[in-house]
Amino acid sequence: MLSRTADHLFWMSRYTERAENTARMLDVNYQTSLLPQSAAAAQAGWMGMLSISELKQSYALKHGQHLQPRAVMDFMVRDENNPSSIISCLRAARENARAVRGTLTTEVWETQDQTYLEVARMLEQGALERDPAAFFEGVKFRSHLSRGVTVGTMLQDEALNFIRLGTFLERADNTARLVDVKFHAVESDFFGQGTEKDQELDFYHWSAILRSVSGFEIYRKVYRDVIKPERVAELLILRADMPRSLLGCMNEVMVNLGLVTSRVDSESRRRAGKLRADLQFARIDEILATGLHAFLTQFLDRVNELGSHISREFLVPS
Repeated sequence: MLSRTADHLFWMSRYTERAENTARMLDVNYQTSLLPQSAAAAQAGWMGMLSISELKQSYALKHGQHLQPRAVMDFMVRDENNPSSIISCLRAARENARAVRGTLTTEVWETQDQTYLEVARMLEQGALERDPAAFFEGVKFRSHLSRGVTVGTMLQDEALNFIRLGTFLERADNTARLVDVKFHAVESDFFGQGTEKDQELDFYHWSAILRSVSGFEIYRKVYRDVIKPERVAELLILRADMPRSLLGCMNEVMVNLGLVTSRVDSESRRRAGKLRADLQFARIDEILATGLHAFLTQFLDRVNELGSHISREFLVPS
């Protein structure tokens, strides 16, 4: 396969996944903002949302230092000058799909095209202002549809492998960012401190985080217990059977890297394998003892380095 074709497929899937994850993170922030909390806590939540995507400086340049929830949502959803906004990501995904139209099935191209047009129509009709939660669900649904059509209609060859590679690399990055910022938000209560009322609010906080990664029912099925922060961390980091966990994503990255290259000296496979092994044999108590933030920061650095090596080895170097 031509490296340019692989590059377009890889980034098509990354942008689609990024749009979905942005919708998920905005949704959890919107839901938690409805809980009783101080103005400072609400401000910290929206600041954390910008921190996840490394957009604090870009937001400040356009809207100033004062955070307004509606302005943050507009910036993250419909601002065409923000390359990480939902509408920008969906447009970029469609343009990458258009560039390799002949490689995709008709169903995949039409789904990508219709996804962008449908979300743009929803924004024009005021769906975000009328019901943010319903709008975010719509974005997630279109991403699910795109992924299902891709797996259900594409030939299982290198084209599909590069699409899957982009999806799971982007998902690992976004899950790590979500866990890092949201655990920081309730750091004081993480080790069992706080009043009974605080712990009650924490239940809704952790529930919202789990729902943002479609993990609430999975948590109940796996642990059959009250929601505990350390178990939420374990589920989202170390459970291989959790579709959006870091280990689950790295397992998929390794599988698809193995299918696109058989070279034993592949630096991308070596780095991915080492990162996967570190997760596979880790324990959550050890991670928490050494520092969750430090662990996730290192993970994000290693994922970004892995993405750079994949670009140099298989794609068009940026």
